[in-house]
Amino acid sequence: MNQLDPRVVTLWRLQGLARLVTSYVPLYLVLGWVLLARFGVLVTVSVESVLVLLLAIHALVWPTLAFRNFTYQVREHDLLVEQGVLWRQAVCVPRHRIQHVDTRQGPLDRIAGVSRLLVYTAAGLSADGSIPGLDEAVAEKLRDELARSGGGPAAGDDGV
Repeated sequence: MNQLDPRVVTLWRLQGLARLVTSYVPLYLVLGWVLLARFGVLVTVSVESVLVLLLAIHALVWPTLAFRNFTYQVREHDLLVEQGVLWRQAVCVPRHRIQHVDTRQGPLDRIAGVSRLLVYTAAGLSADGSIPGLDEAVAEKLRDELARSGGGPAAGDDGV
């Protein structure tokens, strides 16, 4: 079983803190205004502090747990991706069903030097297998390997 690049933990922490600042802080300002009008300063400061502290801990601790529980393996006939801290998920994508494979990088991914590998089958519009936090070279190598060994007419798979 292969693990992700350890740099993904820093990336996930940055993303969590960015969510905290851009999404939750404005929400908590509105919540604080409502609490202040109804319960006063002490209750408002207490509730807001606990909520922000819990979200900050989540942003800083959860990525380590997610990293430890994310593995992938390219096997002879399929790609196996296992993940999840509380709820475990295992996705097995047969190689003969792979339609195409992409790599993606957002701005923070580029800063961290990691890529996301997306594996698509004919089953749906979204990626059936996704591996975040791969070193760029590893992601490109996996993309090329899986694309070469995928299905389609050349591989004898008529899609039925």
